[in-house]
Amino acid sequence: MRAELTRERILTAAAHIFAELGYAAGTTNRIAERARISIGSLYQYFPNKDAILAELLVRHIDRGTWTQADQLDLSAGSLKEMVRALVRDAIDNHRDDPQLLRIMIEEAPLSQELLDTIDRHGKHRVEQVRDVFSRHPDVRVRDLDTAAELTVFTVEINTHKLMAAPQTIPVETFENELVDMISRYLRGD
Repeated sequence: MRAELTRERILTAAAHIFAELGYAAGTTNRIAERARISIGSLYQYFPNKDAILAELLVRHIDRGTWTQADQLDLSAGSLKEMVRALVRDAIDNHRDDPQLLRIMIEEAPLSQELLDTIDRHGKHRVEQVRDVFSRHPDVRVRDLDTAAELTVFTVEINTHKLMAAPQTIPVETFENELVDMISRYLRGD
């Protein structure tokens, strides 16, 4: 229990340091100082700052499951409302700290664990979306598997781009346009 609390303190401190100072200036010494532990203690949990950033990214990805997918009442909602729930969920999962998100996207080393997590999350998210699409009467695409893949990729990549960069498009406008685009595609318009 104590070990897990120390690990959490390190990750929380690193997230703050990386967001405030950037990845290059976010040294393990600064992270240990912010976490109020010795540098030796930090190294008992993580070999370097790359491992810390990779763990932050793994946790970010694991958090990104479409939490409301199983709760959607497809008989009561329109296709557009279903797509809006998907898009809004992705936006909400990326609101926390745009600066940290940008650093995770640009700087995180691609470990096998990270690649496995990305793959596992992607497959799970696509399965969720495919299941919801298969149950909605207004979805009219030729290939449900491909439609789910395209939709997840489109939502994820565009949400990352919007939330990690200085916002040139208001989030509400982005959401409305992405919902309209995907809804038209799924209806076969």
